[in-house]
Amino acid sequence: MIGLVLFVVALLCLFFGYSVAFTFAGVSVLVGVIALGPDLFAFMPYRIMSVMENTTLMAIPMFVFMGIVLQKTGLAERLLESAAKLFGSVAGGVAISTIVVGALLAASTGVVGASVVAMGVISLPVMLKNNYHQPTAAGVICASGTLGQIIPPSIILIILGDVMGVPVGDLFKAAVIPGVLLIFAYTVYIVVLGKIKPEYCPPIEVNESKRELMLQAVKDIIPPMLLIVTVLGSIFTGIATPTESSAIGAVGAVLLSALYGQFSIKKINAISKETVKVTSMIFAVLIGATAFSMVFSYSGSEYIVEEFFLDLPGEKWTFLLIAMVAILILGFFIDFIEIAFLVVPILTPVAMALDIDLVWFAILISMNLQTSFLTPPFGFSLFYLKGVAPPTLKTTTIYKGVIPFIIMQVAVLALVLLFPEHLIFN
Repeated sequence: MIGLVLFVVALLCLFFGYSVAFTFAGVSVLVGVIALGPDLFAFMPYRIMSVMENTTLMAIPMFVFMGIVLQKTGLAERLLESAAKLFGSVAGGVAISTIVVGALLAASTGVVGASVVAMGVISLPVMLKNNYHQPTAAGVICASGTLGQIIPPSIILIILGDVMGVPVGDLFKAAVIPGVLLIFAYTVYIVVLGKIKPEYCPPIEVNESKRELMLQAVKDIIPPMLLIVTVLGSIFTGIATPTESSAIGAVGAVLLSALYGQFSIKKINAISKETVKVTSMIFAVLIGATAFSMVFSYSGSEYIVEEFFLDLPGEKWTFLLIAMVAILILGFFIDFIEIAFLVVPILTPVAMALDIDLVWFAILISMNLQTSFLTPPFGFSLFYLKGVAPPTLKTTTIYKGVIPFIIMQVAVLALVLLFPEHLIFN
């Protein structure tokens, strides 16, 4: 009963717009002191210290810094413009370049909002200017931006690795094939759409010669690609841990900005402040969630939840179905960070009791959250795009545009659910 009260009150506070970190901490202290006594929180300093000493979580500010450097110094913009010109002469070329660059931005920022806003500012005007079908243009940008949820080095994978006690490197490896499948599905859809309805995604006029385009593409695309390959390659080959690779990525992004003549102390100062803001938000939520999970655990509620799921018919598959539906619905209303810290610690012991591979389970959760970012009426990506789109692009148009991509995401999620042995590197 204590756990139920704790969970419901916390969710209600989040729905009413209260600060996530203070909601977790405040509700936990209130319910914990009343139900279990103040002595419970004598353990809290030790839990906060363990967060401070966690080297895995050090990767978060480094990867956030790396992504913001690529954005604020204009490197992401150069990347998108070059790719658009390179593919633009074919039907759907700008949309395909948006998907490709969306994947690269996902592999450099790991933050969905940053990717959607960047492409909404850069790519959307180009597509609308060239008479792209508005729903298709909106859908491509929203879907490509959500790739940051699954493509390494995804911030959510780092958080899930810490919460579930799974090596982050294993999650990064496991996410590669599902991420590639999504990119492939999006690209095939645009290519087929360009053949069937060429007026939906017409080619754009490119004035530069093929040679000039290739040289510009090599200059703008290859260096960021090398940085991403270096960061992920060092993790996959075991040369470096995710934390060490994140430091390589941060330094590499700064060197790239200097290479392109975009480096300045003023910019680095602004980028560092932005990084501190994002990181502080994540860690404030983490500390509040630590108090929440402590009260939930010491009240015995996790054992009640475990018994409930273990007694259900169908065991593993029933649990997975209920868990996926619950996470998808919660993803409409609250951010992925809250879900990772609020819901996942409750589900993980049950998954372990049912002998579910936690790497597989984490990938399913990440892909599910990615789908919830797109799903109307409350998908966060839809509002990120609406915030930077011209007034002529209606919210209903964005809703219409994401539907084919939601279907593709659900299809890939189903494949990962049914054939983990073929689609998950573990």
